[in-house]
Amino acid sequence: MNTTTDHASATTPPAPGRIVLLTTSHRVAPGLLSWPAWQALHAADEVLCADAAHPQLPYLREAGTAVTEASPSAEELVDACAGGRTVVVVATGEGEPALTDGLARLAGSGRAVMPELELLPASYDLPGARLLDLVQVMDRIRAECPWSSRQTHQGLAKYAIEEAYELVESIEEGEREELREELGDVLLQVVFHSRIAEEDPDAPFSIDDVAGGIVAKLIHRHPHVFGEETATTPEEVKEHWLRTKAEEKRRTSVTEGVPLHQPGLALAAKLASRVRTAGLEVPFPKGEGIGYELLALAARAESEGVDPEAALRAAARAYRDAIRETEEK
Repeated sequence: MNTTTDHASATTPPAPGRIVLLTTSHRVAPGLLSWPAWQALHAADEVLCADAAHPQLPYLREAGTAVTEASPSAEELVDACAGGRTVVVVATGEGEPALTDGLARLAGSGRAVMPELELLPASYDLPGARLLDLVQVMDRIRAECPWSSRQTHQGLAKYAIEEAYELVESIEEGEREELREELGDVLLQVVFHSRIAEEDPDAPFSIDDVAGGIVAKLIHRHPHVFGEETATTPEEVKEHWLRTKAEEKRRTSVTEGVPLHQPGLALAAKLASRVRTAGLEVPFPKGEGIGYELLALAARAESEGVDPEAALRAAARAYRDAIRETEEK
């Protein structure tokens, strides 16, 4: 009888085991888990989940992983790991804050030998994943909000204009936080109109149709990126863009597609740009008055690469500052 070995085995404390907190993203289709996550699940002595309706559970069980619906306390979870066992906890959407706080308190108390704790992300959000949240929130607001549920494209049109101007202002002012917020407000207009369009009985479309359309357009108008053509300068890129756009639209006039309801200086500059790009020689209409003078100034600004609307706004802000300085005297 080896008394030395028996004595060592009697005094060696049991292995504390391992806790794996498995987190998943609701923005990724259930069942699409990382390989380390599947390895942890298959190797676990026990898999627990507090949410019986967790979207991952049917897929885990289909893959042969037994899941026990339970919400153990920190002490119970530590006891379940005794003897070197590994317990995987499939976290709910909130991330199990009560359990992790309890484990932290228990570790700080020094009353228990703590198992190894690993946070294992089983799925990750891809760039743009939060847009899914926006679509989901918009669906609920459209269904449940007394104001939003009654809105139409026509009723919301003015907000799109307002938000676009506020976005431009944040860019010109150089306010980064304002820029982020205003971009969100503009994005809301796109999602809101797309949600309303889903209810059109004659020609419905969704935000996916909107996104799909712009994706197809961008790919087609960037043959130097997605095709076999080449472009090494911004001028060559613009040439590709204009050529593919002309093929798509098949317009009979360079004025087609120019929105007439935009601000006057921007309208004049856009028309001048179309004329210049097409290589046309179009004299300004003869007339007297400030309107014709502004038309010529807008065309001149466009030819010099200056946005007349932005230039006038900058001058107006300087004028505003001068007014305030005079008022303070």
